Amino acid sequence: MTSAPTHTQKLTDLALLRRVRDRIDREHAQPLNVEELARGVNMSAGHLSREFKRAYGESPYSYLMTRRIERAMALLRRGDMSVTDVCFEVGCSSLGTFSTRFTELVGVPPSVYRRDAATAIAGVPSCVEKAVTRPIRNREAPIADPQLA
Repeated sequence: MTSAPTHTQKLTDLALLRRVRDRIDREHAQPLNVEELARGVNMSAGHLSREFKRAYGESPYSYLMTRRIERAMALLRRGDMSVTDVCFEVGCSSLGTFSTRFTELVGVPPSVYRRDAATAIAGVPSCVEKAVTRPIRNREAPIADPQLA
């Protein structure tokens, strides 16, 4: 039987989780997986996944994909790269998985986003653009008030 983690252990784990999140932010285009991320902070993959989700509300893999999709959105808005090139540029190895995940998070396929995005944000200052264009988890976000749905 194990005891509940101490306050000090919780703070230590939170610092390690921040290191994992920062690594994902820096290296999102690199091949990353939960096992590798867990090894980097001397945790098991299961423990990392549970604690990361508890701290940030999503799994490490979901967070990684959100960062990749966020970067893909920026590249697609530029309009000078194909969807396939953007897929590989952001670190995805499967165009199908990339397109599916992009559509889940953004609400439209990457090709439609590429076609429509440049005109949709024309004239918006870049400081506002990032906040406005951040992907929202359409299917995964909990409904705050079921009566509004």
